[in-house]
Amino acid sequence: MKHNSLPHALSCDLSSSGVPAHPITAYISLGSNMGARLEFLRCARTELEHRGVMIRASSPVYCTEPVGGPPQQDDFYNAVLEVLVTCSPLELLRGCQGVEQNAGRERLQHWGPRTLDLDILLYADRIISTSELQVPHPRMWERRFVLEPLADLAPQLVHPIVGKSVAALLQLLPESPRVCKVAETW
Repeated sequence: MKHNSLPHALSCDLSSSGVPAHPITAYISLGSNMGARLEFLRCARTELEHRGVMIRASSPVYCTEPVGGPPQQDDFYNAVLEVLVTCSPLELLRGCQGVEQNAGRERLQHWGPRTLDLDILLYADRIISTSELQVPHPRMWERRFVLEPLADLAPQLVHPIVGKSVAALLQLLPESPRVCKVAETW
């Protein structure tokens, strides 16, 4: 679903050098498998907007089995946002982490249950590798729960490292684990 609700200037609420001169298209994945999952996704989208991130489009929400992590976790709700930002990738990361923290995210167990998980999948066609941030997201091309909603928004988008479109990468994945659409709009 396309959104065009923010006519004001785009910027993250942090300032530093390295801010792009023109808005950058980025893709952020959202996931939740605790509590009111859909509400956590909605609140995250709203809070990102309040932080100056322009939401251009929201994918449908999918229900997915957990991948990795401890057994007996609840299923995740996952979605992807196409956004416009004028902040740096690290500022966007810090903003996403702030949204997670406000949702009560606790990092107690690697790949464990979480109220909210936000990941920067892509930041234009940039390749970023620091101790804090890896873009493109290092496992996005092998995860159906990321590629399925991303394909709803940008099927022809090319992964800058793998060199294949999102649609082509999605076709290479096995059908399992299952991914089921639960909400077209949210």
